[in-house]
Amino acid sequence: MILRAPPWRFGAFVQMRNLVRSRVKEHFRYAVVLVVLLAPVFSARSAGQAAFQAHGGGVQPPARETPMPFRAGETLDYTVSWAAFSTAASVQLSVPEQRNLFGWQAWHFRAVVHTLSHVRTLFEVDDQFDSYTDAGTLESRQFELHLNEMGGSSDQVLHLGQSSGRSRQPGPIVLVLPGTRDPLGALYSLRGVNWQTVPEFRATVYDGSDVYEMRAQRDAADESVRVPAGSFSASRVSIRVFQFEKEVSLMHFVVWLANDAAHTPVVMQATLPLGNLRAELLAPAK
Repeated sequence: MILRAPPWRFGAFVQMRNLVRSRVKEHFRYAVVLVVLLAPVFSARSAGQAAFQAHGGGVQPPARETPMPFRAGETLDYTVSWAAFSTAASVQLSVPEQRNLFGWQAWHFRAVVHTLSHVRTLFEVDDQFDSYTDAGTLESRQFELHLNEMGGSSDQVLHLGQSSGRSRQPGPIVLVLPGTRDPLGALYSLRGVNWQTVPEFRATVYDGSDVYEMRAQRDAADESVRVPAGSFSASRVSIRVFQFEKEVSLMHFVVWLANDAAHTPVVMQATLPLGNLRAELLAPAK
């Protein structure tokens, strides 16, 4: 005798399975971006309260370039563990170039994320994020999201500006507060902070959907950290995320910056409801 579930029950099971799979995939991608870019991508939330698009933007004179510890051509490779998966994803952070962007001298930062091994059998993620950050003010001028996930793909190019006047950038711009970073630019900004004299670093961050505040402080000046790339003396920096003056308490982030000339991120870690995520540097910078 063979027992068969009623069709409506099987259909409900399939819908529930697909929903759970989709939510896990979504949260894992967000978690990778959280730990690598040190910022939550709350794409399900409306950005209407924080930023909006307009045709135009203020034309500002170029600022004097801010000295930074990294260089054009730098490439950093990381292995990512998540929950019970020791090899969940690979991440590459790079600085492809410094270039002129619509009259601004800008750093070009890039992050590439791929799921691996058993996690990839659950959901394929092959995402790329590109940041064009003003070399003088460290404000984001352009942020790109190129997402390729589970057979679907999307591309978004965002031009950020501070006023509704004449703009250098083509097409509509997203109006944000002066000094606003994108998530990738915010991570690289942390490397330029002089933690010996700055007790706390704050930055407004726009992730393509929402605006929030990142608050970072150095908790330890000299910790010994061992990763596949070797052993490092590193400063431990904790990061908290706020929205509407309230801390997003379910998420906590820590980054260990090597005490070297480049302030290389050797470990990035997130404590999240769906499991801890940790990215470790695989090899010295290329």
